[in-house]
Order: sequence, then structure tokens, then C-alpha cells
Amino acid sequence: MFDFVRKHTRVMQFLLFLLIFPSFVLFGLEGYSRMKEKGDAVAKVDGREIMQGEWDAAHKIEVDRLRQSMPSLDPKLLDSPEARYATLDRLIRERVIAAASVQSKLVATDARLARELQQNEMIASLRKPDGSLDMDRYRQLAASQGMTPEMFENSVRAEISARQVTAGLGGTGFAPASLSAVALNSYFEKREVQVARFAAADYALKVNPTDAELEAFYKENGALFQAPEQAAIEYLVLDVESLKKGITVNEADLKTYFEQNAQRLGGQEERRASHILLNAPKSAPQAERDKARAKAEELLAALKKAPDSFADVAKKNSQDTGSAANGGDLDFFNRGAMTKPFEDAAFSLKKGEISGVVETEFGYHIIKVTDVKEAKKRSFEELRPELEADLKKQQAQKKFADSAEAFANGVYEQADSLKPVADRLKLEIQKATGITRKSAPGTTGVLANPKFLNSLFAPDAVEKKRNTEAVETGASQLASGRITQYTPARTLPLAEVKDKVRERLLAVRGAELARKDGMEKLAAWKARPAEASLPAAVLLSREDGQKQPAAVIEAALRADSAALPALVGVDLGRDGYAVVRVNKAVPRDPPHADAGRQELTQYSRWWSGAENLAYYNLIKERFKVQVKVPKPAPRTGDEQQTQ
Repeated sequence: MFDFVRKHTRVMQFLLFLLIFPSFVLFGLEGYSRMKEKGDAVAKVDGREIMQGEWDAAHKIEVDRLRQSMPSLDPKLLDSPEARYATLDRLIRERVIAAASVQSKLVATDARLARELQQNEMIASLRKPDGSLDMDRYRQLAASQGMTPEMFENSVRAEISARQVTAGLGGTGFAPASLSAVALNSYFEKREVQVARFAAADYALKVNPTDAELEAFYKENGALFQAPEQAAIEYLVLDVESLKKGITVNEADLKTYFEQNAQRLGGQEERRASHILLNAPKSAPQAERDKARAKAEELLAALKKAPDSFADVAKKNSQDTGSAANGGDLDFFNRGAMTKPFEDAAFSLKKGEISGVVETEFGYHIIKVTDVKEAKKRSFEELRPELEADLKKQQAQKKFADSAEAFANGVYEQADSLKPVADRLKLEIQKATGITRKSAPGTTGVLANPKFLNSLFAPDAVEKKRNTEAVETGASQLASGRITQYTPARTLPLAEVKDKVRERLLAVRGAELARKDGMEKLAAWKARPAEASLPAAVLLSREDGQKQPAAVIEAALRADSAALPALVGVDLGRDGYAVVRVNKAVPRDPPHADAGRQELTQYSRWWSGAENLAYYNLIKERFKVQVKVPKPAPRTGDEQQTQ
């Protein structure tokens, strides 16, 4: 067979061409890439699979959203196994609800879609002064979310349909006051208790292990005393910042950009205004809103007769606590700083003019423009740094889009070195040592990215020292690395970790002795209650735990109130043991009227939430949900401390 292949190389090449070429014609190279990117199925809902690529894409969107809303959030939390699994849970829920809406034929009409879009604050901000929608900005908004306007509208339709699936259940959720009182009174009930603590640390002081015992414990628990696997690596990062370094903007482009954007970059007109606000949020009853508007009209009529009294009227009548004391003064502001109806009114007035009654989501305003700062024109030379930074960023973003595929292909095709890609794209090869599967506290950048670290320690990368695939480590950021030197995990010699071995053994033995003594005392005190040696009684509740461990509080509150007083033993794990004598149940203090109403409202929400969850679990079974990836195991205290 192999002799035939060697002798007829050209024939075999032609046959392979005939087999492969039609596939590329039919599907295209991009199609092959997409098929590969979709990865394995991670879940199935109603017979339709959710692929790894879809999960990754959904999690990226979620991470980007959270980073924008909370810039200071630790990136490690966003890419943890728990966070990723939460995204998959949400993706499955969306598919289940969508399947239920299709099965129930719940559709959103054009009129319902139009109402939804009119109520959308983002869409409302895109309206022109005449009330029509600015379609160019609308397309930009949709594009920023990776969609066309049609795709965006379809997603809103799907969301409306999905809400209809659970709206009826949520809207009819009902918890009678009598039922909520029983549940809440039970939950917030107090218990008079006496707690005897048998602390592991106290018993550890009595332990004096021999060298033989230390060695035996070391051998039995070698995994606790390992140095983790480590690697020295080199890596490349392709992102906008790295590409900006190699970009030089020419003078002609700067001047053209200045001419095209002079108005936008040259500064904005500012207005200084005072206002009188009569509070009437849109959620307020109509009668209350009508009363506020009538009061505003009355004040406006008075101001028309005496415009110079505006500041005094504002001090006496404005319900904006932040500005009323200053005569309603809001200082200078430019476009975009105020809610749109307020802004439109303020920028349509001349200095000294007073508006009519202006309605916003906060209520009714009367506005007086007290000063105007015209937009200051800035010269080309003044704007040069901003122009250059803007153009560099734009060109770097375009270059990133053009270079991303070359980067991904390059690190894969020449897998034994990063230099060819670095030379082609003019990137710097960076180096790092002591890299482990979990980044050290304080690590930043791609070396703190779990996905990148996992790819570095993949079997192929470790054994063959090949480049990793191009890993997306952030918005518009790709990274690839390779191991240059690898040190496997190893159990450290006893001589190096003897102190840690002793510390661990003392903790284990201390907990064992505490548990043993506590259980013996519990049995003895149950047999002869009069001999029980217990500290003074305290009142425990879920609201005030008296600094007791959560396990003690739960054990005390779960004790059968019909069989009190009672002695209960509580295993505190590494912390030892506790014996709790529950003397009596103490009813909670009745809440004040307002607090009681709030509790009833909150309990009704909890009840509705529980009903919704039960219904969701029911339709999950109906649509045969299968999750094909394991749920992350809860981390131990030790693991959490090392994060």
C-alpha cells in the first residue's frame, strides 16, 4: 500500500484534491472554522444542543457587561468555574423558557413590540427633537451588541414571549397574612440557649506528636505537602495597546480627521440653569401627578408676573433638596448631562428666559437659564494629542481585526515557536517563570486568566512544548504561550515541611480530641442533667447569633420546641465540637406596622419566586434538559484562601 502511495504521489494528490476541494466550495474555509469553533455539546434542551462555542460567547457577553457596570470587579471572579457554570444555567433557562413560549404559541405582535421599544430608555434617548427615531444611531446601538436592527427587534420579541411564560404565575402569587406570619414568626423566633464549646485549638495544645507520628502523617497525606507544577513560559499578546505602539499617524490624516471632527472635538456649549421641581414620579397615582402639575402651573403664572423672584420661589417651593437652598441653581452643564426633556427645554431658551412646565420622569420642572457659555473653538495644534490618540486607537482596532486571524493561524501552523508570528505582526515575546495552574494573588493581565493558564498546562502543551491556541483573554485581546521549561508537581521532603506537617497533625488531633470529649460530655449530661456544666444562657436568633457558629444557631433553632429543654451536640469540623442546651423558645417581638407590611410584601415575593422555580423545574423535565458538563464542586476553605 505505502509503496503504491510513494510511486503514485501525483495521482494521490489529484484524488485528495477532488475529495477536499468540493467541501471547501460548498462550505468555505470560514465554515470549517465555525464548525471547529462550536466545539462539543455542553447541554441539550428540547432536542437542541447548546455547543461549547455558544456557551463561551454567552459568557463573554456576560463578562463584558459586568466589566462595564463594575470596572473594579476582580477578573478572576468573572472567569471562575462557578461563574461560567452560572452562565450555562442562564443559557439553559433561556432555551427552556423559549421552548415553552413556542409550544404555548405565545407571540409578540408588532403593536406590543412597538410599545416595548417606546418604553426602552436606550431607544428613547435616540429620538430626535421632532420625536422621530435617529435610525443611524439605532443601527449603531444594535451593532454594538453584535446585531442588526432586525436581530435586535427579534431578540426583544423573544424576551416579550419569554416573560409571558411566567408572568401569569408571578402575577397570581399569593401569600395570606396568616400564612406569612406563621412562617416569619417561626423563622425569626429566638431560643434561650447555653453553649459549651470544645475548641480544637485548646486540645491541640495537649498533643505532642513523636517524629514517627509526624512521618506517618506525612506519608499518608503527601498531597497536602506538594510543590505545585511550575513552568517557565514565553508568550505573545495581541491587543489594541500592543498594536498602537507600531502605528505612526501621518500629518495629512490628522488634518483630515480634524476637519471632519472639529465640531465634536472643539468643545460643547454649556448652560447654567435654575429649576423648581414638583416631585411626581411616573409610578405615582394620577391624582398625585395632577396635583403636582396644577401646583407647577400656579407657580409658573406667578413667575411670569415677577421673573426676578425665581430664586425665592425655588427656595420655598422646589422639592429638589440638592438645589432648593441655592435658589434652584444647577450650575453649568452640557448636552447629555440631564434627562432629555429637561435638556431640550434648557438648550432652547435664551439667557434669562423661563420655560413652561416641563415633565420628566422625576416630576414637573420650571426652568430658568441664567448663563450661557458658547462652545470654544480649539485649534488644530491644541487638539493634536487627542486627534493622534483617536486615530491610533481606530487604526489599531482595525489592525487587530485584520491581524486576529493571522495570529490564530500562525501560532497553530508553526506550533514549535512564537517567533514567526511575533516577527510578522511586530509583537514582543514576553517571558515569565514560576507559572502555575492558578495565578498567584496580585497577578494581572493574561497571566491571571484561568483560560490561558489551562491552555498552557494542557497535555499537548506540557508534553510537546507546543504553542497554545490563540486564547481570547479579554475584549479585543488574544494570547498564545508555550512552555520552555516544566517542573512537575512533587512532594516536598519532610525536612522542608516538618513545621507544616506538625501544624496539620495538631489541628487534626485537636479536632478529634475535642469531638471525643464533647460527645462524652453530651452523653453524661443527658444521663445526669443536674451535673451539666454550662455557661450563662443567651438569646439566639437568626438576626442576632451572639457570635456563635452558624451550625450552632441552626441546631438550636431546629430543636423540637415541644421537647424543650433539650441537649444537642454540634460537630464543628476543624473547629471542634459544641454542646447546646436549648432551654426554651422565645417569640419574636411583634414588628411595627410599616415593618410588618414590608415583611408581608417580601414574603409574597419569596412565595412567588418559589412557585416560579417549581414551575421552571417542571418544564425543565418536560423539555428533557440534559447538562453534559459537571457542576463545579464547592470549594473548601483552604481552596478559597489560596484564590
